[in-house]
Amino acid sequence: MPKIKTAILQTHVYKDKIRNITQTAEHLAAPELASIDLAVLPEMFCCPYENKCFPEYAEAEGGDTWEKCSRLAAEHKIYLVAGSMPERDEEGHIYNTSYVFDRTGKQIGKHRKMHLFDINVKGGQYFKESDTLTPGNQVTVFDTEFGKMGLCICYDLRFPELARLMVDKGAQVIIVPAAFNMTTGPLHWELMFRQRAVDNQVYTIGAAPARDMNAGYHSWGHSIVTDPWGKVLMEMDEKPDIKVVKLDLDEVSRVREELPLLKHRRKDLYTLSQI
Repeated sequence: MPKIKTAILQTHVYKDKIRNITQTAEHLAAPELASIDLAVLPEMFCCPYENKCFPEYAEAEGGDTWEKCSRLAAEHKIYLVAGSMPERDEEGHIYNTSYVFDRTGKQIGKHRKMHLFDINVKGGQYFKESDTLTPGNQVTVFDTEFGKMGLCICYDLRFPELARLMVDKGAQVIIVPAAFNMTTGPLHWELMFRQRAVDNQVYTIGAAPARDMNAGYHSWGHSIVTDPWGKVLMEMDEKPDIKVVKLDLDEVSRVREELPLLKHRRKDLYTLSQI
């Protein structure tokens, strides 16, 4: 099976939505990304990560930002996981939503963040996404020419049941647009991606916004890729950056054969199912 040449974009998020999209287009047009198969953008790549911004920046599915991302995927003939953006539905609910486009620009996946980031860490971070956002309710796995990939957003990764449900649906890669903060990032970011990779014998990809200490929310950055053994293949620092990593899905099969965790589950004693 050919290796999946994957670009992870850790971009600066500007207040100007158009500037964020233009920046993405410029990056994807760079010569060093000419032969990639897949590109992954950060959580809220086109919108400051603040509750007050989500309603202002929200668009319906098929809106301007969606259309530009679809066009970029088609133009560069790549799979594009368009980070996430605020989505407004017909009833006015707002979601933290990630769209996936194939090489023709067709939408082949959509994930609405299921677990909302409502936390209050003493001496650390306070945030309450549920003040403006509505949770999604779907486990998201999409098909590619290489195999199936799972998709979730940031806080979703903390729930091992969700990762396992994606794997049970065939996922060999779990992609996570995410923006851990300066409290949880240093402690849990790398640990979480390695942990989910080891538990499920998958590649995990975390794409974060670059850190901006002048913004209302301070992203940890450190976009990351881990392999099915839990080895970190790439990790950035906090600054804007782009890295290309090759994913070999034959490695997923090899690891699962040599250490058959998924086969050794005691389904006679316990099961996990989606309601």
